[in-house]
Amino acid sequence: MQAAAHRPPAPPPRAWTPPTGTLGALCAAARARADELALSAAALEDAARAAAPGPPFATALRGAPGAPVAVIAELKRSSPSKGAINPGLGAARQALAYVDGGAAAVSVLTEPTRFAGSNADVQDAVAALAGRAPVLRKDFLVDPVQLVEARALGASAALLIARALAPGALRDMAVFARGVGLEVLIEVRDRWELDAALAADAAVIGVNNRDLETLRIDLATGDALVPLIPGDRVAVFESGIVGVGDVARAARAGADAVLVGSAVSAASEPTAAVAGLTGVPRAGRPAAAPTAA
Repeated sequence: MQAAAHRPPAPPPRAWTPPTGTLGALCAAARARADELALSAAALEDAARAAAPGPPFATALRGAPGAPVAVIAELKRSSPSKGAINPGLGAARQALAYVDGGAAAVSVLTEPTRFAGSNADVQDAVAALAGRAPVLRKDFLVDPVQLVEARALGASAALLIARALAPGALRDMAVFARGVGLEVLIEVRDRWELDAALAADAAVIGVNNRDLETLRIDLATGDALVPLIPGDRVAVFESGIVGVGDVARAARAGADAVLVGSAVSAASEPTAAVAGLTGVPRAGRPAAAPTAA
């Protein structure tokens, strides 16, 4: 049995403040969409109850040390950092190409203005995959009604961004999601946010190497934080993955999975692009890390 890893002392508590920069603008727009969505909440709840369960998300990403690092391949037509990536991307065809290449899960960006996504993309991907792999609904979710919407669309899981939500709201959103049959990937960028994700009992924790407020990428973020995620959770290394060498770097940090967006969305042969990222053995992490003293 592996010994528990040393976990550095927790940083001093800090007060949460609303996000700024690009993330702040995206969250404000998401709040406006959620307010409109609330007008049809009853119909969404009916649709969510009627939606067939999707394949389990966390289960698809788990694996013993030595098993290949799982690839979550993302459908992304554009982004605030890169502009147009693949404006003509078709969700159904792309999702199938990813899974044919070995993707363990498919992430679908639904944000409509800066990422050119739509809810129909989730529905199309879910229908095309027909249970072969889980679909993650990725957006800037700030209200429980958006989680109901994700389940109604057929998603297996949804993204929650720790920086976008106060710790209490993050925990409430995670609990609500589980109540409607939806798994969550909680995304963090520092130790304080990681502790908030653990307090929300997140089964899947992603470390985003991109600062969504400034859009800068630093792979050292994942190098530092992934080893602190207890081994009984799924750890995902996100952003800045271009080639198999980056997957190997994520594996050395202890990641169970990588989330890759632009590199596979822009590829002329998406099946081959995903296949080229698979097969890297994971190193594993201790089953549990001690809490801070």
